[in-house]
Amino acid sequence: MTRLRNIHPGEILNEEFLKELAITAYRLAKETGIPQTRISGIIKGNRRITADTALRFSQYFGNSPRFWLGLQDDYDLEAEMLLKGKEISEIRSFSAHTT
Repeated sequence: MTRLRNIHPGEILNEEFLKELAITAYRLAKETGIPQTRISGIIKGNRRITADTALRFSQYFGNSPRFWLGLQDDYDLEAEMLLKGKEISEIRSFSAHTT
């Protein structure tokens, strides 16, 4: 089975929101009060979506802050599993200790 690549929330922001709605990163920054450097960093995959950013994006795009934080959490979990999956899989569960 082919593994899908881990997609950063910035790519989703860029492809599914900015390009789809014909909004520039500059406009998004101005209308949300988010520094343009933060928007650029998110789009490039160099910055995380914080709670503050999630609240501002949700207000602007009309969706939930949990949507944005969920994208970030999913990305972070996948990235950690790729880095430490073998180590984590070797941890015995608590229930295995009690039997």
